[in-house]
Amino acid sequence: MTIERALNMKETKIAAVVLIVAGILGLVYGSFSYTKETHEGKLGPIELSVKEKESVNVPVWVGVGAIVAGGALLLIGGGKR
Repeated sequence: MTIERALNMKETKIAAVVLIVAGILGLVYGSFSYTKETHEGKLGPIELSVKEKESVNVPVWVGVGAIVAGGALLLIGGGKR
C-alpha cells in the first residue's frame, strides 16, 4: 500500500465520521440558530449595530441521508481497488 492511498483512506474515514456525526446532530437538534450583524453605523462617538438572530431548520431526510452516506463511505470507501 502506498502512502498516498493510505492518506486517501484516512481522509475518507474522517469524512464518513463527520457525515455520521452531522446527521445524528441534525436529527437530535432539528435546527440551529446563528446571529448575523446586518447594519452598523457610527454617529460621532456613538456606534450602533443591529444583529439579527437567524434560525435554520434541518429536515429529517437530510440527517438520515448524511448518516447513510457516511455509513456507505465507511463500508465502500475502505475497500480494495
